[in-house]
Amino acid sequence: MIRPRTARGQQLGEFLASKRRAQPRAALGLPPGNRRSETGLSREEVATLAGMSVSWYTWLEQGRDINASDQVLHAVARVLQLTEPETDYVRALAAPGPAQQPPPPDDAPPHLLNLIRSFSFPAFILTSDWTIVGWNAGYEWLYGPIVAAPVEERNLLRIIYTDPRNRELLPNWERDSRSFLAEFRAESGVRLSSERHRALIESLTELSPEFRTQWAEQTVSRFTSRLRTFTHPTDGELVFEHHRLVPSDAADMHVVIYAPAPHGADATQRTTGTIGTSDGGTR
Repeated sequence: MIRPRTARGQQLGEFLASKRRAQPRAALGLPPGNRRSETGLSREEVATLAGMSVSWYTWLEQGRDINASDQVLHAVARVLQLTEPETDYVRALAAPGPAQQPPPPDDAPPHLLNLIRSFSFPAFILTSDWTIVGWNAGYEWLYGPIVAAPVEERNLLRIIYTDPRNRELLPNWERDSRSFLAEFRAESGVRLSSERHRALIESLTELSPEFRTQWAEQTVSRFTSRLRTFTHPTDGELVFEHHRLVPSDAADMHVVIYAPAPHGADATQRTTGTIGTSDGGTR
């Protein structure tokens, strides 16, 4: 019986194949492969090193509807030398679950809007597909174009890869964009096969060569709070601490905040002195 392919299975297979082709052979004690290649494993080699049948591993890469045990998945992760976030990503895709995920909400709850509007520094609210559904006056001051952007373009990934004004705002755009994309893939997981996520990925693949290249790299990483540098059009270089909160009563949303870093404490003063009385905005 030929097992059918599934959307999340194909997503898993593409990820495994990418990691298999990039795996250094010497790290596993293997000699160079065909054409003296130092990287890349065959499916047979992965299956042998993981202690599983070639057919079973082939089905995994083909996106077949099979139930792989945690033991099998961890064996594959060990051979491919996956990181902990990458292993969690694989396990999530391989786990049984509903074929369809509920769509992200279109609006932010009023209490979350009240929360971010109480901050004197930039903050905004993201849905699971990274649509921006609310922001405060600080974020409006930092990234003014958000106010006039059409609703369908208020997506953080879309802004990062298609708005040249955002590139001017981010002096470390190459590093920042890669970090965002790796975090987006890790967080989206099984949702990447949803209609809204697919539409976003297809649109950005067509619009942005940089997105197309970076998305094909299949990088996965968890979010970590970190310092971020911005070049404001009137206030120059600003350094913020980038944090993200997940509300317990709205777990499918993230509250993103840019708090002034200790050595850039004047950022709050500049923000509150520049933005006036705006209350921010919503989707």
